[in-house]
Amino acid sequence: MRSGVQVAIVGSVFVVVAGGVAYGGYNLYSGVTGGDTSTGAKSADAPRTGPVTGEEVTTTARDFLAAWAAGETDKAAQLTNDPVSAGPAVLAYREGAKVTGAVITPGAAVGTTVPFTVKATISYEGVTKDLSYASELTVVRGQSTGRALVKWQPSVLHPKLTASATLRTGSSKSAAIKAVDRDGVELTPEKYPSLGSVLAELRKRYGSKVGGSNGVETWIDSGSEAVPDTTLLVLSKGRPGTLKTTIDADVQAAAEKAVKAFGNASVAAIEPSTGAIRAIANNPATEFNTALSGAQAPGSTMKIVTATMMMQHGLATPGSRVECPPTVSWKGVTFQNLEKFKIDDGTLTDSFRRSCNTAFIKAIGPLSKQDIEDTELGETARRSFGIGLNWQVGVPARDGSVPPSEGGETAASYIGQGRITMSALNVASLSATVKNGGFRQPYLVARELDDRTFATADPLSPEVASGLRRMMNAAATNGTAAEAMAGVPSPKGAKTGSAEVGDQATSNSWFTGYSGDLAAAAVVQAGGHGGDAAGPVVAKVLKAG
Repeated sequence: MRSGVQVAIVGSVFVVVAGGVAYGGYNLYSGVTGGDTSTGAKSADAPRTGPVTGEEVTTTARDFLAAWAAGETDKAAQLTNDPVSAGPAVLAYREGAKVTGAVITPGAAVGTTVPFTVKATISYEGVTKDLSYASELTVVRGQSTGRALVKWQPSVLHPKLTASATLRTGSSKSAAIKAVDRDGVELTPEKYPSLGSVLAELRKRYGSKVGGSNGVETWIDSGSEAVPDTTLLVLSKGRPGTLKTTIDADVQAAAEKAVKAFGNASVAAIEPSTGAIRAIANNPATEFNTALSGAQAPGSTMKIVTATMMMQHGLATPGSRVECPPTVSWKGVTFQNLEKFKIDDGTLTDSFRRSCNTAFIKAIGPLSKQDIEDTELGETARRSFGIGLNWQVGVPARDGSVPPSEGGETAASYIGQGRITMSALNVASLSATVKNGGFRQPYLVARELDDRTFATADPLSPEVASGLRRMMNAAATNGTAAEAMAGVPSPKGAKTGSAEVGDQATSNSWFTGYSGDLAAAAVVQAGGHGGDAAGPVVAKVLKAG
């Protein structure tokens, strides 16, 4: 032990006292060892090869946690399998976060993993508060030494820490905000978990612009401009400035609830007439906001753009007869419909409402009236739907991508496969553009806050706009989207989509639709058919609007 450090065992609590300040209290013997105080003596006989033993797990966990809480950085680091990384991290935890005390209570070991809770006392400029959380560590055998060691990863110190992140305490980097919805309802990450990373980014960008002042906080410094910091503890509040967003609290609440029905789902909702974003929700709700920044093949929801291209080039109108055979070939690649269905003597509307893949490929192929360039789908997406025009939403959001293609990949792009990628926000904007008759760039906060330049696109011609609404209404009332949209008020329209992803056994489920002045889109990972999983998510959001 270091000079001036006392060790005491009070009942079942192991306490390290340094300079008269308790820095660490542990229920180690009753929690990790189950009351067996002879572990240390047995450890000398522990095997040096093979899996770590239960005895080694308890001893190693006890020693590491005690060293960490006692502020013995080097000792704690040497008890891990990566002391070069662990040492600075443990030191930064204590000094960067201004931790003056810590009580760590382990739970019972589960195999080689030991869960524990931390109650860290943080003091800064005369203010002291406790930060409590749970974490865990895993014990492994060292490859070179054969010793039982803690498998090092930053999340041992705090579950949200990464290799590039650090724990900090001090004057907050951003001024405080009170984010509110369109009607002044306060938006908090506790009530709306999907908005957590969004609210953090809004604070970072606009806190000082809306009159907020800085407080004193403990936070996870992400170490990256692209990833917002995460506030863990507020020691003293700054004066929040009120930031009005376009979110509708009722629609947001419905979206949060809807995505919870699936293990991995995202949804976004937009007001077509303005582009105002009314809801963004993800399950799970993580730092990465998939609804805004996801990049996934949109499946047959892309037929909205393909149908637009066909009408703009005179290949077909909603009432035109188009062939829908079970299969079709394009430059040596064969495509088929679901279960190889066909439509005899059908129209473009029939093929749209039933989501016939072959019709949207065959009508544009070598036997069509015009030779459509491989780049034309991307041009249509940009020109008419604003896809790929660097949307300035107010927070990070990924542009949809419809890159140039050739051969069979071009045909695949017509049905939303190939290299096309979209987010739920991008696909919601497709429906919003159809409903409005023209593109309005989605946005979350007013452009006047920072003089952002909004993306613009050409309006749809009246004939194309009415044709798209006719086909989307047919899908919503008498097609693949009808079951999901059954209770959604008219006027309405929708499009389903299923997207094959790599080796994934089940396709992703996509769905987009509109009702009144609200449009939405959702994607459910491995959800299957569009109407089965993503459809109910969108319908619940549209009903809330």
